This record gives sequence, structure tokens and C-alpha cells, in this order.
Amino acid sequence: MNAPAIPKTLPSEEDIALARESGRALSTVLQTRSETQQIDFHDDKGAVRAVRIPTSALRLLLEVLTEIGQGNAVSIIPIHAELTTQDAADVLNVSRPFLVQLLEKGDMPFHKIGTHRRVRYQDVVAYKKRIDAERRKALDELAAQAQELGMGY
Repeated sequence: MNAPAIPKTLPSEEDIALARESGRALSTVLQTRSETQQIDFHDDKGAVRAVRIPTSALRLLLEVLTEIGQGNAVSIIPIHAELTTQDAADVLNVSRPFLVQLLEKGDMPFHKIGTHRRVRYQDVVAYKKRIDAERRKALDELAAQAQELGMGY
């Protein structure tokens, strides 16, 4: 499986506005308990094609629209996807050499295909969650020390 592309550009102002508008409309449709929804697509010649879509996929689409509506670039990556070291570094917002150091130290599992390292997306997410939790704990401890010392935090 090829690694998914990580978007490098942010959405335009038009895309942001359209994502907000369509997200609001979609959220009203998703207030259903039905497992599927039907959407009518209109082509440029006026033909209509009805498509049934799982409601779970439309909920994911709403999350995508919400992110775009906030000006964020979005990438959908399957949980079991294998990323290149550059793609994994992009997800973590670190340099590729720094990511390779993490891999070689054993901070995150990886395997090789020939001479190329591959990292599972779910391992990248697990690492990010672990690091974020450690950072939050350290900040909480610093804030508690500052309170004890009366530093005004």
C-alpha cells in the first residue's frame, strides 16, 4: 500500500466558506438514526444520480468539513496505513532526521522494505498521544510548583 499524501497547502478562503456552509447543512441531515443516507448528485448536464452512503462515512465527511471550515488542511489516512519516514515526520510536525532518530532509538516501531523504513500510522498516533500526555503532565507539575512557590500562575 502506498503511503497517503499529506496535504501541504491550506484551503482557500472560498473553500473555507463553502466547507462551513455545507458542514452546517450536513449536520442537520446527520441527526438521524438511519445507517445509510441517500445523496442526489447533479452533473453538469443536469442528470441526477442517487447514491446511498453509510451514515458513518457522512459523519467522517462532516469532520473533514469542520476542519476545512477552520482553515486546516485535511488528510484521511487509514488506520493500518504504512507511512514513509517523511510522511510520519509531517504528521508529527518534526524533521525527517529527528523521526529517524526516534525510530532507531526504539521510541516507535517500524519495519523496513528493502532499505526504506515504514511506520504504521496507528503507531505514529500512539506515539503522539504518549508524548502529548507526557508534556501535559510536565506542564501540570510545573504549574503546581509555581503555585506552591507563589509565582502567580
